[in-house]
Amino acid sequence: MPTARRIVPGGPAELGPWRPREYRHPVTFDQHVAAATGSSHGSAPQRVVTVIQHAQDIPLDRFAEWFGDGVAIRVVRLDLGEAVPASAAEVGDGLVVLGGECSAYDDAAWPWLPSTRALLASAARAGVPTLAICLGAQLLAVAGGGRVQVAAPPGVEAGPVAVRWRPEAATDALLGGLVAASPAGAVLPSLHGDSVVELPAGAVWLASSSTYPFQAFRWGSAWGLQFHPEASPETVGRWARQTPGVDADAIEAELVAVDDEVRTSGRLIAEAFVAVVTAGELTDARTAR
Repeated sequence: MPTARRIVPGGPAELGPWRPREYRHPVTFDQHVAAATGSSHGSAPQRVVTVIQHAQDIPLDRFAEWFGDGVAIRVVRLDLGEAVPASAAEVGDGLVVLGGECSAYDDAAWPWLPSTRALLASAARAGVPTLAICLGAQLLAVAGGGRVQVAAPPGVEAGPVAVRWRPEAATDALLGGLVAASPAGAVLPSLHGDSVVELPAGAVWLASSSTYPFQAFRWGSAWGLQFHPEASPETVGRWARQTPGVDADAIEAELVAVDDEVRTSGRLIAEAFVAVVTAGELTDARTAR
């Protein structure tokens, strides 16, 4: 979703015990111990991924299916008053931070953003596999000491975007498979007006577009993606209809036309993330400062 709010198309109080939202494999924090140790019959442990969702209309979308049965998904709905996990130790085996219409600095509108930035920094430094998308990527950059420009001068980047790989992406655990399948680059959905303009110190720059350079990066064990590999054409179309100054019908039609490619690329990213989570902590990732 655009992170420059809908006019531009871009820690909470204690509210009682955390409750998961219904998704594919919901579990609670208490259930994580059982999930991690397996069943009484000695089955392999199931990894748990915590998903931070900022808004009703910006969900995990296609990733809910593409994560498959390899991980259990628990969703923290910050917009409904659920609390941000206090540290990486509380997220399980992986973390996903989704997009939203506020900026990465808009703490007054969304008072949970400071806690979300702190969680991202904790996960990146602890070796917890983390995927931060759109606003999530911008929060990750800020958490690491980078910088985001609100309502960046190039304007809104919307619809199918040609993402070009940097050399470092070829051997990257998340993007390497997609680079091998599409070495010249990939077309992926996008809708944002804010942009990362400075990466955290020590981050690995992985991809760019003709409009915005920092389309993908890795900081510690966390990946930031400015594009939306999880989003269907219908989902992006709904966002576009809430975004002044863009042709929502044209954007959705363009995404439908390239959806076979987009779907393949998004699924490769989702499955690569599950593989990283299943493998465990990224102890060989570049240390986040």
